[in-house]
Amino acid sequence: MKALEGVRVLDLTRALAGPYCTLMLADYGADVIKIEVPGKGDDTRAWGPPYIHDESAYFLSINRNKRSLTLNLKEPEAREIFMKLARDADVIVENYTPGVVHRLGIDYDSVKAVKPDIVYCSISGFGQTGPYRELPAYDQMMQGVGGIMSLTGDPDGPPMKVGIAITDIGAGMLGAYAVMTALFHRARTGQGQYLDVSMLDLQVSWLTYQAGAYFAAGSPPPRVGAAHPNLVPYQAFKCSDGKYVNVAVGNDRFWLRFCDALGRQDLAQDPAYAQNKDRVRQRAKLVGILEQEFKKKPVKHWVQVLEKGGVPCGPINDMADVFSNPQVIERKMLAEMDHPTAGRIKQTGISIKFSDTPGEIKSPPPVLGQHNEEILTSLGYSRDDVKSLKQSGIL
Repeated sequence: MKALEGVRVLDLTRALAGPYCTLMLADYGADVIKIEVPGKGDDTRAWGPPYIHDESAYFLSINRNKRSLTLNLKEPEAREIFMKLARDADVIVENYTPGVVHRLGIDYDSVKAVKPDIVYCSISGFGQTGPYRELPAYDQMMQGVGGIMSLTGDPDGPPMKVGIAITDIGAGMLGAYAVMTALFHRARTGQGQYLDVSMLDLQVSWLTYQAGAYFAAGSPPPRVGAAHPNLVPYQAFKCSDGKYVNVAVGNDRFWLRFCDALGRQDLAQDPAYAQNKDRVRQRAKLVGILEQEFKKKPVKHWVQVLEKGGVPCGPINDMADVFSNPQVIERKMLAEMDHPTAGRIKQTGISIKFSDTPGEIKSPPPVLGQHNEEILTSLGYSRDDVKSLKQSGIL
């Protein structure tokens, strides 16, 4: 058995945060029924290029192991189908703007009336309460509102967003964690509950040591580019070939190893750099010296030298480097599978390795409405019923 085998999830999500949440559940065996708008589907089906044979690469990346059912939830018959599914469901995940599911009549209280122990998870930008609750939210703006962009980028440059939608993905992961915690509670007590997951709350919780620095100093921490605000040297350095190496000197012991690997024992012996607090005070001067040192050799040389010296380090890899990396391949973080219209596609692998109930990539991302007949006939509808529902715009 898979860890979540027998758990049924109704997935009312689109874009990234919600689909990433249900992807995590599906990878470990949950039966995820992705409910989509007829004729259109998840917004990300149209997010491209790039496409693979008319299938959005974005959509393909986060919707494997799910079944697709189209329902026009503005129609009473579609809501009736949804409630029939809800009676046998364990979890519902939605990421509509707060208030929408209530207007549609598929909110937590409505579902709870037919399924008292349901675990119902709402993922939104600002949460279900507060003055911002109904504002739209996309990762770009949320990285700004939540403070992460103020900490990212060069000191003299503009604020920068992180290269992936970390707020969306993080909220999805938080949603999956919340669902699993609630299922554990239900297993012990028989009680379901409502889960309110906010992208803003997620970002604020992530501020951790940067928030701690603000609480201690009373002023917002500055941007330090690729460096660390509390450790030196702990950043990226440009090498002679134009590529970069990350160096993470996390304590004074590593500092001595670092100096020895560079052949700069003079720096190790200099009392101005003896302890990390000294190096932080002398950040500009020391970093300037090290920048000139790293420009003398290519990145491959420095990675080999520093690794041999026991110094935490690594190259800054692009996607081609990542997915040809022997460690990534060994850990099965690159997977391939067949898709009904896109052909052979690649996927990122399953990140958590379970010893007894491992996750599995068992089915490709579905085409829109692919499982309409399969799901509805399991509810007692005939094939003619399914055809009629489609013709009437319900599916």
